[in-house]
Amino acid sequence: MAKHEYDKILTRLINILSLLNDGKELTTKELAEQFNVTERTILRDMNERLYSFPVYKDKKKWKMQDGFKLEKNNSIEEEVVLGILEKFSSSIGGEFSTKAHKLLNKIKNDELNPIYTKLNIEDIGDMFDEIKLLEDAIKSKNIIECTYDDEVYEPYKEILKPLKIVNYEGFWYLVALDEDEYVRKLYLKKVSNIKVKDEVFETNTKIDNMLKNSISIWFQSDREAFDVHLHVDAEISKYFKRKPLPTQKLHSVNQDGSLEIVVTITYDMEITPIIKYWMPYLKIIEPKWLEEKIAKDVREFLNK
Repeated sequence: MAKHEYDKILTRLINILSLLNDGKELTTKELAEQFNVTERTILRDMNERLYSFPVYKDKKKWKMQDGFKLEKNNSIEEEVVLGILEKFSSSIGGEFSTKAHKLLNKIKNDELNPIYTKLNIEDIGDMFDEIKLLEDAIKSKNIIECTYDDEVYEPYKEILKPLKIVNYEGFWYLVALDEDEYVRKLYLKKVSNIKVKDEVFETNTKIDNMLKNSISIWFQSDREAFDVHLHVDAEISKYFKRKPLPTQKLHSVNQDGSLEIVVTITYDMEITPIIKYWMPYLKIIEPKWLEEKIAKDVREFLNK
């Protein structure tokens, strides 16, 4: 799908929401004829793209919920963009991306606005065409051929089964299976020359569970998971209560307010940066080899 098609989608959504906001009651067929699209497209608009708005269907007619009105101090366009941002992985590129970026800046910089957010996410707006190809291949489970430049070797070709486009710590990656069924994690900006092949593949829920339980991009699919037992000092315990790590389990709460937690990982680098970030308030109880490894890193750092 070309960039201008996303701009057309945005314009159509704004117009649909404006009509409903004015009290109009319209059928799917009427909307399809008015905007020269299929009824299936209108259904997708209503059920996916405008799902965050109180729009509902009553006796074949789409209506805006009684009592709901878009705020006058925000344009309908901004309301639509902000709503669609909840599905932002499918909303990158074109004029929509630009408008969304402006709106987020407004939220962050308007002193009178009670909301402030610090979004430190890598910009991949220049990869819209590549992302769309990958999205389609992931949904249809088609094998892809691409070029990957890992900055160490010369760029080389890959045959992959694309699984997910993921974001860890603000950076975008393509998670895929290679020809040996090994889980690869490719930095998205280094993927190019994507060609979707006719061959299809099958996946299982193991991959989804692995991603769900991963702490960082360092997860390893070919290693046995193991537990790390940590002591969390009272000074920082509130942060691990507010936002637990994906596999965090509470072991005990101590009288001084400190915690003991257990985190399941597949590779020590999943947890090592977190431990170093919170030093000296986060201590390793088990395994001892990990405690010794981090202590060695600290000694080497101090010696330098």
